[in-house]
Amino acid sequence: MSTMPEDSVPSEHDDGADRLTLKSGLTVRPWAEGDDLALLEVWGDPENALQHQDRALLRPSSDDPWARCIVAEDHGVPVAAATILRSSLHPDRLSFYAEVAEDHRRRGIAAEMLELLAAEAGNCSTQSLKARCGKRTAAQCFLKDNGFTKIQRSRQVVVSAGALALPDLEGTGLDLEDLATGSVALTSAVVDFYNAVHDWDRAEMTVGKAQKLLLGDGTGASGAVALRDRRPGADGGILAFAISYTPERTEDPADVLLGWNPQLADDDAETACQSLLALLAARYPVSVEVDDSMEPLTRVTDELLSAGRAESDFEALIYARDAAS
Repeated sequence: MSTMPEDSVPSEHDDGADRLTLKSGLTVRPWAEGDDLALLEVWGDPENALQHQDRALLRPSSDDPWARCIVAEDHGVPVAAATILRSSLHPDRLSFYAEVAEDHRRRGIAAEMLELLAAEAGNCSTQSLKARCGKRTAAQCFLKDNGFTKIQRSRQVVVSAGALALPDLEGTGLDLEDLATGSVALTSAVVDFYNAVHDWDRAEMTVGKAQKLLLGDGTGASGAVALRDRRPGADGGILAFAISYTPERTEDPADVLLGWNPQLADDDAETACQSLLALLAARYPVSVEVDDSMEPLTRVTDELLSAGRAESDFEALIYARDAAS
């Protein structure tokens, strides 16, 4: 680390410039091998899927991809960690995550670590930050107190089996088609959809990134279907698509990414989403991630939630602290 908060002092046990003592009395150093297991002993199991995913952001610092990660120790025992890292997919903001052991909270430790990492961001071409949290949590209060504002809400919505009336595609010119996850048409549709619904946090999704992050063998993608327009005069293009990340149909909800052609009018996109979701959830429940920016799908799932035919599995709020222009 090349920076130090104003009220930090060199540690008595400092073995180099990479170790600091904070106002809270904890010693801070860069992330090291074995910290994940040591912190797990102190933190315990993640409280939910959101925390499980965010803990995966903690890793050794690097310049490619750009990331900085620090650990706070109490008498040599790791009790807290924090990181900022840049994504090649969303280049305008650095992701921030911090976690502090329960018996060390409310001592300003996370704020001190944020200050250290924000100073480190001066070495990166991006200084704006983003983070996510649960609603009405201590993390939400922390972000608000440290200059972050809410920019998005994301929910995991579980749609009950048979929640929607099945569309009658006969004679409509619409066709449900199985697609390989490596399909050029599907990959192109994913790229266009992803970039369109992330204007709130600019995305640079490409064909290569779509295959690596959402469609390739390493992603868990197990199959895909598309609703195509075969009506006279239409180009047979994809109206809506769904990618499953659940290998086999079970009574548990299948994890599905559902998207649509962003060139469609909102009403047409909503109809396509509703039709495809009805087909997907005809016999088994389906779990879909819905950001508020995904307006056509949001309207469909909100109606199902209001009617009790779907439930919100978890909700994440995304906050940002943008650097001054």
